[in-house]
Amino acid sequence: MMELDVAIVGAGFAGLGLGIRLKRRGVTSFLIFERADAVGGTWRDNTYPGVACDVPSHLYSWSFRPNPRWSSFFSEGAEIRDYLVAGADEEGLGDHLRLGMDVDAMTWDESRSRWALRTSRGEFSARTVVLACGRLTEPRIPDVPGLDTFRGPMFHSARWDHDADLRDKRVAVVGSGASAIQLVPQVAEIARELVVLQRSAPYVIPREEHQYTEAEQALFERDPEGLTRLRSTLFWGAEEAYAQRAGVPVAVEEARKRALDHLAAQVPDPALRAKLTPHYEIGCKRVLISNEYYPALTRRTVTVEPSAIEAVNGNTLITANGAQHEVDAVIFATGFHAAQQPYARIVRGIGGELLARHWAGGMTAYASTVVSGFPNLFVVNGPNAGLGHNSAIYMIETQLDYILGALDHLEADADLVLDVSRQAEDEYTALIDELSATTVWMTGGCESWYRDGRTGRLTLLWPGYAHTFRERNGEFSLSPFSSSPTRLIAN
Repeated sequence: MMELDVAIVGAGFAGLGLGIRLKRRGVTSFLIFERADAVGGTWRDNTYPGVACDVPSHLYSWSFRPNPRWSSFFSEGAEIRDYLVAGADEEGLGDHLRLGMDVDAMTWDESRSRWALRTSRGEFSARTVVLACGRLTEPRIPDVPGLDTFRGPMFHSARWDHDADLRDKRVAVVGSGASAIQLVPQVAEIARELVVLQRSAPYVIPREEHQYTEAEQALFERDPEGLTRLRSTLFWGAEEAYAQRAGVPVAVEEARKRALDHLAAQVPDPALRAKLTPHYEIGCKRVLISNEYYPALTRRTVTVEPSAIEAVNGNTLITANGAQHEVDAVIFATGFHAAQQPYARIVRGIGGELLARHWAGGMTAYASTVVSGFPNLFVVNGPNAGLGHNSAIYMIETQLDYILGALDHLEADADLVLDVSRQAEDEYTALIDELSATTVWMTGGCESWYRDGRTGRLTLLWPGYAHTFRERNGEFSLSPFSSSPTRLIAN
């Protein structure tokens, strides 16, 4: 059994980012486990036509590895994947990567104060485990009767079937979220007919795209301080959008008007416009950006069906409102199992407690990173660590700083074990509930993947500004723990 100081699960932005930070510190006893055969996380898995980021490129990247050569204001998915691959290669992570290796179980061994990891290629022992698995990993397919009767290509947007020929076919896209609005215009270009099954209409705002010229890229390269200033400007500009999520009336009205004006400008037909008008408050669900989605829906070959899929009978899709559509191919753009993370079913802490059981009422963690009863375990991009208005990479880096602070303490004391108190976790959770109570995510009149479907709690997003998350959670402290000879335990 191989002994490690740090086991990192996942090779996306979070896992690779931590690996780079450890490598630069001179740490050598760590491995990054990745079930896929390549690094890249979300940007490796999502290869559908039109895939791109909706956060500015210079903000959606590591601050410690700025890229002056982004081709555009909003990067395409393949370019982000290449950025991650280059980061792993250029920072020398190759020897630390274990690709194509599933982690099947992670169990806290109280007798040794270490984590036992069972993988598809052997067993490992680690003093610390960092779950950098991401939240957009397990595609969600609606559980409707008759799926097995469909004859033809049927796949999720995150598992795009590049062998499926959609040209001149009748195609259905199920869903109208972030992936759908990017792929629908692409599919509409080649399909004979396209029907979009829309359970609820999204708010869409203009995409202010800009292709960086060679001169601009060269300037970024010559002036790294200028690039840092640009990143700061983009960050604080994005922070302004939180006022709308917090329910500030003027901000809400301005945001709603911008989206509805965009809809009116691009969809002249009043009947179609009515179908595409949301019936909840803006920001309650993810606000989407596109200049191409609405025009695609106005094509004579495209139909918007404002209803959820309810059943499949052969090649006929039946919706909740009774409509039926005969199609040759189905694309599910239906999101992911985000609020109930699959890795929680394979992690066992003190006394064998399953993380999924600990999270039965919704994901919780002190500082959005550590969970009581699961010593020396850190979760990145997990409970209340996401944002609805700014860059996820900023949040990830905040958590990496917290983890590195904890690792400093562990390195200084070979007998130390970190187990956050249940009281600290409960108090932090109560704070999250209090802060989220008046936000649009709780009061906006919609169902969203930001909330746990079992309890209705906001479990994915931080209900505040990104900079307040860093102020509160960016520096590790022993205060939520109390010392004993072999472990820091709850008071």
